[in-house]
Formats: sequence, C-alpha cells, structure tokens
Amino acid sequence: MMSYLIGVDIGTQGTKAVLIDENGKVLSHSYQGYEVETPRPSWAQQWPNVWVQATLDTIKDVVEKSGVDSNSVKGIAVSSLYGGSGIPVDKNNEPLHPCLIWMDRRAEKEVEWVKNNIDLDKLFEITGNHVNSYFGFTKILWIKNNYPEIWKKIKHFIPPANYIVYKLTGEIAVDLSSAGNIGGVFDLKKRKWSEEMMVDLGIPYKFMPERLVSCTEIVANLEQEIAEYVGLSADTPVMAGGVDAPVATLGAGALTEGNHVAMTGTSMCWGFVTEKANLSEGLVSMPHSIESMNKIYTFGGSSTAGALVRWFRDEFGKLELSLEDEIEINAYTLLEMKAKDIPAGSEGLLVLPYFMGERSPIWDSNARGTIIGLSLYHTREHLFKAFMEGVAYALRHNMELVSNTDAKLDKEIILVGGVSKSTIWPQIFADVTGHPVRIIKNDVEAPLGDALLAGIGVGVFDDPKIIIDWLDFKEAIVPDLDKTKIYDQYYKQYKEIYLNIKDNMKAIHQIKE
Repeated sequence: MMSYLIGVDIGTQGTKAVLIDENGKVLSHSYQGYEVETPRPSWAQQWPNVWVQATLDTIKDVVEKSGVDSNSVKGIAVSSLYGGSGIPVDKNNEPLHPCLIWMDRRAEKEVEWVKNNIDLDKLFEITGNHVNSYFGFTKILWIKNNYPEIWKKIKHFIPPANYIVYKLTGEIAVDLSSAGNIGGVFDLKKRKWSEEMMVDLGIPYKFMPERLVSCTEIVANLEQEIAEYVGLSADTPVMAGGVDAPVATLGAGALTEGNHVAMTGTSMCWGFVTEKANLSEGLVSMPHSIESMNKIYTFGGSSTAGALVRWFRDEFGKLELSLEDEIEINAYTLLEMKAKDIPAGSEGLLVLPYFMGERSPIWDSNARGTIIGLSLYHTREHLFKAFMEGVAYALRHNMELVSNTDAKLDKEIILVGGVSKSTIWPQIFADVTGHPVRIIKNDVEAPLGDALLAGIGVGVFDDPKIIIDWLDFKEAIVPDLDKTKIYDQYYKQYKEIYLNIKDNMKAIHQIKE
C-alpha cells in the first residue's frame, strides 16, 4: 500500500499544506490567508488561534481533495514563521498575549539594556547569535518589562510550530531549530537551553519547555477530536517540525556544506548549510532542520521582500488590481510587463528596502525605506523595478558577510518562494549578485520539506537525499555581466547611502508627536 505524508507551513500571511505520496508527488495542496496585527508602528503580532484554525482547515482540505485512505497517511510535520517571543501561555497552556513575531521591533530599550549589561562576546560564544530586537529573547524581556501581571502568570513561551503541534497532539516539545532561533537563551554548540545566559538575562529557566527534540522526532499522535475533524486516524504521528526558512532550504534540496537558498516570501531569508558555528555576528544561526545535532542553518534576513511589491501594488497599482479579473492576468504580472524594459539601475533610482527596519547585515531597527534619485522623468514602472532591485542589493549585502569567513558557498543560488514566480525578478537577482539563479519548476517551498521531515520521522524515507529526485529545476538563469557591472556601481552607492543617512533615520524615528 502506498504511504502518504502531510507537510504544513504556517507563514506570516497564510498557511499552506500539501499531501504527497512516497515518490514525492504532490497530490493536493491548500492555502488559507490571514493578516498580521500592527497596532503601532514597528509592532507586529498574531494570536495563535488564527494559525491553529488555518492548520486544521488546510490539513482537512488536502485530505479531502486527495481522496486517499486516511490510514495510509503515515505522518504530519509542521513548520512556521520565526515566532519571535513565542506564545506566552499560562498553567493551562492558554495564550496570555499575542506572539510578537519576527518583524516586531518594539524591544529597542531591551536591546540597549542587553548591550549595556550582558557580555556580548559571551552571548555570541554560547548562542552563536548577537542581539537585536529581531531575536525572541529581547521580545520576552519586553513582555517582562511592560506586562508584569502577564509575566507572573507565564508557564512557558512556546514557538509557533511547537504550539500548533501541541494543539494537534496535546504534547509540548520544542524542536532544535525553533529553540536556536530564539537567540540569547540557547546554547548552539551543546544543543540545549543555556541556564547561564538565562540567569544573566533574568529569564526564568522554567519558561522554556523541558523537552527539546530534533525536527524529525515524533512528538505524539493526533488527538482523537482533532483526527476526526481533519479526517485522519488518531494514531497518525506528528513530527516536531521547525522554523520555515531551514525547512524551505531542505525542501529545495539543500543538504550539504555550501548549499544556499534564498527563501523569498513576505521577507527574505537567504541561508546556507554548514557545520561551522559562530561564523559571523551579522548572521543568524540555528540547528538545521535535518541532522539537527550536527548541521547548522546560518542565514541573513531582509525584513521585506515580497511585502514591498505587495505594498506597491496595493498603494500604486490600483489600476492593475481592477483589471485582474477582466483580463485574467494578475496585477504583479501587469506591473512587471511595464517595468521589464526599464534599464538596470532604473535610470538613476535606488531603493533602500528597509520598510520595517532591517535585520542582517545592518541590524538597525530604526532603518526605513528610502528612495534616492527621483526626478520628474521617472514613472511608476521605474519605481517598481527599483523596489525589486533594492531587495536584490539586500541579498548581495548578506552574501558579502560570508566572504569574510571560512565557509564556502556554491556558485548557484537556489531561489524559492513567491518571488521566484516573477517574470523578471529572478534575472535581477542574478544580475545584481553575479551568481546564476536556479528555480524549481513546481516550487512547493517549506511544506515539501515538512512532508520529507514527516517521512523520515516515521521511517518512510531512510535518506533525506531522496528529495533531490523529486525536484525538477528550470534552466539556470545566468547573470548578464554587462548589467552586473552597472549594478556594481549602484550597489556601492546602496551601502554608502545607508551609512550616510542612518543617523537621520534614527533621529526621524525618535521624533514624537
């Protein structure tokens, strides 16, 4: 009898699920969208019930669409957005506050406190990571400082994927990738919570769930009520899963030293597989989703990627949006059709894509989106292309950090996520970075990696390398070196402009009404 597996990825703006057979063929898929709460500038949070319902509904949907025998579904794995603080829960494991997600930047005072009171060399040596309001441990400190009544009631902080697994199974376990991505409280070399750093930071050790597991470990089986709702057997095992970026990297076939993937959705996470801890304070490191005890996923993250063009479409592409249904071409494609002939460099336009602050490599929460070079000559099409170029500059900026380490990267970049479906953006990435770009024909992203994790966890697959046989890549997109020479000049200005105006950005951010 054929075995089937389900992979679920909880994203920032929606949850995706796939059901595959043991040959890696996707038999059904499902998506459910939702919004991020942004109650104040630089704040971003979500209540976990949104994720729970989306997970249940998408699992149910892929099971119904596939028509497979529920007893032949051998396992489920779940990945999620990087959940920042995680969900603070009470003694009954009920949420006390929304999860402060990765893009939230409210913990700036806590960052300054850490810089002034914690040995940063020690922090980096133990955790493999630095300090920024991106990291969950600073957001945890924000809750401590701003909601003392909630702080008193907290039993645990649970990362999103692990909370969803708890709701599916009734068991709490934290996978190693999610634990490492919190930063500050996790010992990257020993693969366990760092009691020493938690004492230094003033975060109670008991707040971190005791059970730490690899991403492929079975946490428990589905609870009966859940199983009945989604149409599966109650003895269906659920794996721990992990953070979406390393799982998407796995789903793109990145398994060995130097493989690197740019996951480009709402944000961009460009990361690579290595066994070398503590490569750079400018990058983020956590255990990889496969062979979690030995391999590390190290990445640089740009806070906005697809979110930029979505914002542009919503604010300046209302004409294209209004035409979508009538001509059956989506607004993004219409905008790209108009922008495709704009020359490299958008005829003097340059965008710093820091619309929600920025993670690596500048780690500046005060950074803001900036457009340089506007003239009366420029059009919407120039701006649209300059936005895409700005994200490509951000990728190149992150890649530069690795050139100063002993890590070696493959020549080709694998591009996954919504951006890879663009008609012109992948070529821009190739031209700006000077690296060939590979795209998977039927890109399933993290859910395929999740399904692989599930299969390994239950023994359907012995070797993760099997995923390479599932992937069908398009012909490599080769950089146009003449355009690369032009982009080299713009990229130099891209870095210098930020350095020249970062103090102005900070001053503007601090102006109060």
